[in-house]
Amino acid sequence: MSQENVADKLLWKVVGGGAVAAAAFVAKKALDGSWRAATGNPPPNNPEDPDVAWKEAIGFALLSGAVIGLAQLVAARNAAKYWRHRRGALPPGLRDVG
Repeated sequence: MSQENVADKLLWKVVGGGAVAAAAFVAKKALDGSWRAATGNPPPNNPEDPDVAWKEAIGFALLSGAVIGLAQLVAARNAAKYWRHRRGALPPGLRDVG
């Protein structure tokens, strides 16, 4: 494996991973605010806590999974699109997945 290939893989992990982490952070903040506005209550700190009602725990888990997952997908795709635009090829290993 060439030194350039190793550097590209490392750089992609930083760029792609950073984009996904930032998207998850922003999505979580937006989700918490939306939950508070919709329900009038703060989001559950830990939906696994038996003191949290099942309805609330399931609702929050489904909503947070969908919102954060979608935000991460959008961020990863946009990071890959940016990489391809700047580098002329998809990020290392992206075609190898799936």
